[in-house]
Amino acid sequence: MKERDIIIRPLLTEKSYADIATKKYVFIVDKKANKTEIKLAIEKLFGVKVDSVNTANCRGKLKRMGRNEGYTPSYKKAIVQLKADSKSIEFFDSLA
Repeated sequence: MKERDIIIRPLLTEKSYADIATKKYVFIVDKKANKTEIKLAIEKLFGVKVDSVNTANCRGKLKRMGRNEGYTPSYKKAIVQLKADSKSIEFFDSLA
């Protein structure tokens, strides 16, 4: 699997904005990717040193519109902690 296939997009929420100052970033990743693949993909794409990776499988929520109901898509998120001596990810610098 290629690096660009593993990392789908960043997850930008109030909680993830607060963690940017401590070099902790949140990404939506491929459901089949493991922690080692995620770590290598982040290091290669952004040129940083990753300290740890935590993952969570998020199930889709039940949503209703009138009498019709369905589920939002399920996804996997990765919380990536960079090493203290590593540079930050430039994409997030303008957000913090």
